[in-house]
Amino acid sequence: MNNKEVEITYIGHSTFILDDKKGTRLLIDPWLKDNPACPKDLQEPQDIDYILITHGHFDHIGDLFTACEINKDAKVITSLEISTWLNAKGISNTLPMGIGGSQPIDNNIKVTMVNAVHGSGIAGESSEGMVYGGVANGYILKFENGFTIYFAGDTAVFSDMKLIGDIYSPDLSVLPIGDHFTMGPLEASYATKLLGSNNVIPFHYGTFPVLVGTPEEYIKLVSDLDVNVYVMNPGDVL
Repeated sequence: MNNKEVEITYIGHSTFILDDKKGTRLLIDPWLKDNPACPKDLQEPQDIDYILITHGHFDHIGDLFTACEINKDAKVITSLEISTWLNAKGISNTLPMGIGGSQPIDNNIKVTMVNAVHGSGIAGESSEGMVYGGVANGYILKFENGFTIYFAGDTAVFSDMKLIGDIYSPDLSVLPIGDHFTMGPLEASYATKLLGSNNVIPFHYGTFPVLVGTPEEYIKLVSDLDVNVYVMNPGDVL
């Protein structure tokens, strides 16, 4: 895998830090202090330039405000709906996007927002209801050296993953496998075939008892494919 210029740190559950080693650090779906999988020394990541949000569920934005407070100059990339909600909460440094659109950021990194099949309700400050958070999404991240990551976010398998593979040719796909709230190993194996990606990081499993999908099951299901599976523990760097 041509990953010499991009460092990937797994924080746990669905949270990652990507570092292009040229001065740009991206934090994806910050759920940190209340995340039982997050190592203590990674609960307050610093020197973050961009925060990417896939949807509004607590296990993806639970520490967004804390991350923004620690990294005051960080820009938040998210949907227009979540951006509008954040603006009303006092976070103005947002870069809203729509599915299908792209935007350049520092060091010739290109961010494209793509489909995900999932919800995006934002839990209110009480138990009385949820705030509309638009639709869930994934991201394509293309770095200056051409290395391309598909970060699926929380999603089911869907046939347009074939288009994602055809259009963006991701070198690495980051896919949920936990089942119950996202696709499980079986569906993720079909996603792998549709994408044609030769490298996969499984995530969103094991954090809660209902997330029963395992890397071992997924690896068995893709054993006939030409794919490298990188099973990362929280704190691991690839």
